[in-house]
Formats: sequence, C-alpha cells, structure tokens
Amino acid sequence: MNTKYSDLINQTYYFPQDEFTLNKDNLKFHNVDLMKLVEEYGTPLKFTYLPQISNNISKAKNWFRKSMEKNKYEAKYYYCYCTKSSHFEFIMNEAFKNNIHVETSSAFDINIVENLMANGKINKSTYVICNGFKRDQYIENISRLINNGHKNTIPIIDNFEELDLLQAEIKGKFKIGIRIASEEEPKFEFYTSRLGIGYKNIVNFYKKQIQDNDKLELKMLHFFINTGINDTAYYWNELVKCIKVYIALKKECPGLDSLNIGGGFPIKNSLAFEYDYQYMIDEIINQIKIACDEAEVDVPHIFTEFGSFTVGESGGAIYQILYQKQQNDREKWNMIDSSFITTLPDTWAINKRFIMLAVNRWNETYERVLLGGLTCDSDDYYNSEQNMNAIYLPKYNKEKPLYIGFFNTGAYQETIGGYGGLHHCLIPQPKHILINRDENGIIATEVFSEQQTSEDVLKILGYDKNK
Repeated sequence: MNTKYSDLINQTYYFPQDEFTLNKDNLKFHNVDLMKLVEEYGTPLKFTYLPQISNNISKAKNWFRKSMEKNKYEAKYYYCYCTKSSHFEFIMNEAFKNNIHVETSSAFDINIVENLMANGKINKSTYVICNGFKRDQYIENISRLINNGHKNTIPIIDNFEELDLLQAEIKGKFKIGIRIASEEEPKFEFYTSRLGIGYKNIVNFYKKQIQDNDKLELKMLHFFINTGINDTAYYWNELVKCIKVYIALKKECPGLDSLNIGGGFPIKNSLAFEYDYQYMIDEIINQIKIACDEAEVDVPHIFTEFGSFTVGESGGAIYQILYQKQQNDREKWNMIDSSFITTLPDTWAINKRFIMLAVNRWNETYERVLLGGLTCDSDDYYNSEQNMNAIYLPKYNKEKPLYIGFFNTGAYQETIGGYGGLHHCLIPQPKHILINRDENGIIATEVFSEQQTSEDVLKILGYDKNK
C-alpha cells in the first residue's frame, strides 16, 4: 500500500524534477541539501539561490534569439530587469552580470541606478526605462541622470502633463517613450488601465506635442497588461491593437524604432506547472513581423521588462512545524514557527500559491492538514495546494521535527512584507541567507541578514531602554 509522502508526490506529479530531487528522504533544491541549511542556520529561514537569476535571463535571451532567427526578424532584443520585483543589491549584482538593462518605477530607483553606475555594474550603454506615474522627485532624478550624460535613459510618458515637467528640467534633446493604456480583462473592476495614454489618443498626442519639438525624440511604444503574457484571446487581441498603434505611429514618426512588450512571464507555482515559453515568443515575434511587413514598415527592436521571471524562482522559505492543534474531528492545524502574513504576504493578500513541499521525512506516512501562522490574525493561514485542493504532509510527531519549504518566492515578498521593519504582532523578520556557486560549481552560503531582534523592533517603535 502506497502510504508514504514520497508515494503521494510521485503519484500526483512527475518527480524528481530539474530543481527538486531527494537525498534519501530529504529534499534538495538545485542540488542544495535543505536539511543541511536547517542544521546550520535554523528556522525560520529565507534563502536566495543566486544562480537561478542568471539561468532564467539566459533562457529568455536564448528563446528570443531562436525566435528572431526563425522568423528572420531583423532587429535586436533587449532584456530589462523590472526592479520593483526585488531591489536588493545581491539581486542586482547577479542580474547585471548578464549584460541586461533596467526598468524603474519610482524616484528612489534612480538612486539605485546611479549607485550601480558608480560601482561599474551598469554603464552608459545600459538602457534605463523609466515607467510609472512621475511627480517632483522622480522627475528630478530622471532629469539628473540624463543631464549627467546618460543618454540611454528613456522616460515613458504616462500622462499628458509629464512631458512638460521633464522638458522643464532636462537640458538639451532627450529620448522618450509612450505607454499605451491597455484595456483590462473583462473580469476586472475597471475597463481601462490607469497607466498610460489611451490607444485612440496616442497619434494625436504625438502630432500635437512631440512631432515639431526639436527637444524630443520618440523612440519607444510601451505595452503591458496586468494578466501577463498568456495564450488567451484577450492577450492576443490587445497585442494586435498595440501593433496597429505602433505601425500608425511609425508612419508619422520614422525615428520610432522600439516596442516594449513589458513583462508578465509566469513562473512555476506548482510541480504540475506547464508553459510553453518558446511558443509564446514565436507567436509574438511572428505577429509583429507579419503586421510590419504588410504595412511596409521596419520591425521594431523588442524590449521586455521581466521582474518575477528574473528573480521569483531564486527564492525560498523554510519553516518548522512547531505543534499540531486538533480543532475538530476533521481539521488538524500544523503551526509554523513564523507567519504567512509577514513573510509570504501574497498568500494572504492575493491568495497566491507557491510550491510547498516537506523538506524531510519523505519516507513516512502522510496526513491532511491546514497550516497556521503565529500571529493572532484569523487570516494567517495557508490551506490549499495548487492542483491538490488540500495540503498533505508527513504525519506530525513531536519526537521527529518536521520542516516544510515554500519555493519560488523571490519576487515582491520582502518589499510587500516590509523587510527589516515592523510586522504584524511583531513577528520577527527571519534570517536570510544567500546561496551561490563558485567557478567549480561548489556551493557557498553566507548570511545576508540575521533574524530581527527585540532591540531592532523597539528601536523602530521609538522605545529607549535607557530612559
């Protein structure tokens, strides 16, 4: 009879997988023995496996290269990292090893760009694509970057007023882009994105405010939809509308030469995850090529802004099951030694699911459970696993500690959770370690930050122990 946790996983999914294997009855992630991390660093524990960042960048570049060769697409591809997914220096240092470019969202992003330039991580040939709604500080910082000689900074115009604000601050001629306000998916609560300028207004906006302005050089049309790049009628319909706007604008503005298709590649959220990246890229490139050829205009350079795809699959969290509470005949609550609300806020805020697996005791029998966090909030729980509609883990045994891991958590969780700050019920920020490999493939780990202490929290709250 197949009653072991390992039997359950093997019956439900194809296992092992590229990043998940077993060492006897302990889980390995990219060949890193997770129980050794637990033994060395304890729990709760956050980790970042840095090589996966470069792996995903390389894969995307290769997919686009193949697609452009296949479709005889005579333009260039530029991979931009969307900084809002994770602003940490260790993320940036790894990402920019790969000759990529950067997309910013707000004022302080520009300070990070200046720091990266000062430290030689990026240079004046690096494109800096400035998105977002821009007000005083953001305008000032973008202008400073351009005025200091970074001519590949391209502010993307989000509303009609931004153009005047930028011109007032920037000396000489500068490049710009325009963001399309895409129409949202029918299930959304609103019809049109708050970001960008409407499809029907873009050509007229160019003619009235840009065409005869010697100070402006329109180089890019920007397109992005909230649902990301998915094989749906909605996505393809919006892409076709975007291409039509590009062609109409290109005929008025010969200097326009770039189409930014934004981000939105999904990342693996289940062991059953399937997504044909190469097919999607082939179709996007093919549709752009066909439309431009029919209109007899040159195909644009393609920019993408991948954030979650760049960093998401590098992150993980490990917790210990502290105790099991039997609350009624059917529900068993396994209590973790941290909080979902504070350390994986997307599980609470948008009901997001990550890959969740037992770290140890794979060769023991399993049971159905719910997972609860340490806060006194009734929403601090995780109760369903993708494609299984329940959580199954090795049976709780107070004599045998059980550890669980959440994987592909590297995007947004630290900033949304308020890294290093105050957390619900003052649950401390976990220890965070970095995992890397040297030139010989040998694994090396280092502590990026220790677990938050009571002194750290009291200082933020304004308490002074000396009073």
